[in-house]
Amino acid sequence: MVKVIDSHYLTITAIFTVVYQFIFFVITALFKFDQVTDFAGSTNFVILAVLTLVLKGTWHFRQVVLTSLVVVWGLRLGMFLLMRILKWGEDRRFDEMRENMGKLVVFWTLQAVWVWTVSLPVTLVNASNGGRLFQPADVIGWTMFVAGFLVEAIADQQKLLFKNRQENKGRWCDVGLWKFSRHPNYFGEMLLWWGIYVASLPVLKGAEYLVIVGPIFLTLLLFFVSGIPLLEESADKKYGNLGAYRHYKKTTSPLILLPRGVYGYLPRWCKTVFLFEFPLYSKNLPQETTVWDRGNSKKKH
Repeated sequence: MVKVIDSHYLTITAIFTVVYQFIFFVITALFKFDQVTDFAGSTNFVILAVLTLVLKGTWHFRQVVLTSLVVVWGLRLGMFLLMRILKWGEDRRFDEMRENMGKLVVFWTLQAVWVWTVSLPVTLVNASNGGRLFQPADVIGWTMFVAGFLVEAIADQQKLLFKNRQENKGRWCDVGLWKFSRHPNYFGEMLLWWGIYVASLPVLKGAEYLVIVGPIFLTLLLFFVSGIPLLEESADKKYGNLGAYRHYKKTTSPLILLPRGVYGYLPRWCKTVFLFEFPLYSKNLPQETTVWDRGNSKKKH
């Protein structure tokens, strides 16, 4: 039998997350140094996973595997984002926040909620006795995680290499996985965290299934708040008057990896209902009356 989860673990992880994020918030607010933002988020996941594993001390195979997966993901993403921002300079997301303490507080509060909430499946698994023996949900969840991890890591690297080439200056990334999705890294991140939830199912019972709020919160955050909408808005403002970009956006899935030849011919309602092409993602796209191609030759519609 699986024992009811000790609520002390939820309290401990919540307190640690608030303190950890507050420290980095102070650094950002006092020194206007926002390069540590993503590093603070990613490493927080790692620390919570390891902390709960060690505190419980059961060392069940399910706890060890899920903790290891989160550690690998968090360290990979944290170091990648830190090295990238140190090379590129300031984080443009904070252009309007550096002199606005209210917005800065909201951002860091949201980041703390994000870390604690998304970590809930791992926290509950590590706070348990490990649950039943090997289950199909373990394999399914681990497979989803590995697939998502590879997609996210490959997409990140492909975009970094693309942006580092001088000849690509002023262009949007449309190579590799980015030919099949406008945001393959986010697709990978969603997939891997839903995999973590699936792998936690053998441990959960009763109200504990509510930890599904973790991957749901992540999904909603990327869909409607700080993920896809911000990047779509930025890209539309930069390239929205280019015919080639409009064609790319029209024929490329916003999230799920699909061939352009398939996605481009689907009806709009199908894209919206099944493939998450929400109107929100095109609200900043200029009207289609007149656009310009890359050679600055006028094209009318």
